[in-house]
Amino acid sequence: TETLVFRGEVPVSQHEIMRAPFQEGDFPGPVKYGYLNVGIVEKGPAALIGRTVFCLYPHQTAYVVPADAVVVIPDDVPPGRAALAGTVETAVNALWDAAPLVGDRITVVGAGMVGCCVAGVLARFPGASVEIVDSNPDREAVASVLGVQFALPAEAAKGRDLVFHASASSAGLQLSMELLAAEGTVIELSWYGDREVSLQLGGLFHSGRLKIRSSQVGTVSPARSATRSFADRLALALELLRDPVFDALITGESVFDQLPDVLAEMTAGTNSALCHLITYSGE
Repeated sequence: TETLVFRGEVPVSQHEIMRAPFQEGDFPGPVKYGYLNVGIVEKGPAALIGRTVFCLYPHQTAYVVPADAVVVIPDDVPPGRAALAGTVETAVNALWDAAPLVGDRITVVGAGMVGCCVAGVLARFPGASVEIVDSNPDREAVASVLGVQFALPAEAAKGRDLVFHASASSAGLQLSMELLAAEGTVIELSWYGDREVSLQLGGLFHSGRLKIRSSQVGTVSPARSATRSFADRLALALELLRDPVFDALITGESVFDQLPDVLAEMTAGTNSALCHLITYSGE
């Protein structure tokens, strides 16, 4: 999402909907944008002083927010891993939307940050056969740590009950459809910005009664919205992050002053990081 914002690819129709909670400025820019921030409380309620917290705030060395805008991170979740909280929350919401069943054959297409978080949560699902598919063979090592199978696109298993798509590409969505068994469902997690998507729907799509469903973290899944709040969902994500396997998603870090260069590299595709942390040492 941040690279789409950096490239100015937020559709005009989504300028208000895609505002981050503490965004400053307006799309297409300049904007202060971001929502995965971990820090230490310096001033505020006594119960929060010195605590490490998660906040939906842009990249910034210090900031002031309402006390109820921060969530205390469990003591056994390191700050770097806690930066994944919003992305694991996206995975939680996707599983609520998808409602997988015991023993399902499940594929995740796209081993980026979102796809890997989905796979990491699915790896715990009883009896499920989980495979993650990506064109980058280096992602196999991450899949191994997460406890799921890995395949290149040409080798991906077919006949899947459920496919989560997170590659943000037409080719990835097309592959997701082709991997499904009859009556199967693709859960679409990608956000394409203003890019067009093209699909070939003349094959099994109609005869096989295939389905494509969107999943978006901006609202709690309808399957749980009556009984779970945003705070409940985030708390569950932080609970899941007690598992150290998620450290495999942290593939680099840079200091705050290097952030403009890092975003340019990621936008150009020269930095293939999963979760690239921005640190504030010495601030």
